[in-house]
Amino acid sequence: MLETQGLSQRRACALLRVSRSVRRYCPVPPPDTALEERIRRLAAQHPRYGYLRVWALLRREGHEVNRKRVHRLWRKLKLQVPRRRKKKRYACSGQVPLRAEHPNHVWTWDFIYDTTADGRLLRCLTISDEFTREGLAIRTRRRFPATRAVDVLEKLVTDHGPPLFLRSDNGPEFIAAKLTTWLAAQGIQTRYIEPGSPWQNAYGESFNGKFRDECLNMEVYYSEAEAQAVHEQYRRAFNTQRPHSSLAYSTPAEFKAQWLAQHVGALPPHPRSCSLCGPNMKEEKNNGRSPGAPPACPATCDGAQVPLQESPILRAGGGNDNGKAVKLNSGRRTYHHDWT
Repeated sequence: MLETQGLSQRRACALLRVSRSVRRYCPVPPPDTALEERIRRLAAQHPRYGYLRVWALLRREGHEVNRKRVHRLWRKLKLQVPRRRKKKRYACSGQVPLRAEHPNHVWTWDFIYDTTADGRLLRCLTISDEFTREGLAIRTRRRFPATRAVDVLEKLVTDHGPPLFLRSDNGPEFIAAKLTTWLAAQGIQTRYIEPGSPWQNAYGESFNGKFRDECLNMEVYYSEAEAQAVHEQYRRAFNTQRPHSSLAYSTPAEFKAQWLAQHVGALPPHPRSCSLCGPNMKEEKNNGRSPGAPPACPATCDGAQVPLQESPILRAGGGNDNGKAVKLNSGRRTYHHDWT
């Protein structure tokens, strides 16, 4: 303003007590060509990722960049992901019963559906750990009988150890007699959500939503084998490469390894891991008794069991909400322990 009134630059700066170098300074922003190209490649590789997740990937690669700069370049490149329309929410408690407190505490599983290019149905069984958010398995088949579901669970129990609880809805696949009998034999308790209450299985629904948005909606399958290969590749990338926002943008594998390193020996013993009960259970099974009714442990045992108690018959299909006796569809009574 003073310069427009005819004063020299030197005189105007002297009156305002401002250095002439500050007046003459012209900031030159650093070129963002390489960063823009990397952001564009990450957006093309992960079309459903937002700028925050891309920023987390850049930080993991060693780029010293803050989220504001990434957001500015994201808008400049017009890479905004279309927002989803919010669904109408109904009044509910919104709480997940029996929250997971450590790895292998609560597993959740569910079915999600898709089709191949010829219109034939694909059924995807997803199993995840609610505490670590780790995708344990994605099995894709045309048909999924109870025996095949038991095979998948048996392999996971061998690789990761048995969970204490298994959460699911009340679908016919999860209340089959063969499945509930096998779960009882393994000492795994079931937690069925209430009908029409998907928020009680929030972690499983979240995993399925990401799987649908980032994989199923982005691919076209021409065979069952191709779909299984793509889904297994996505599961491994989800566990080891994809930053998870609820885990401070670390991957589920990193979070699990960090938690286990900080809580050495903190995992409680599983009912089936007792060195004294294992042989006894096997002997009871050989004697013709139900494998779901193991004998009581000695009081000195680390995995000492509580006395067996019967409870009233719950809903058909073995809904086990109190961790005690439940009558299955087969008419046989299976006993569980209350480990809560």
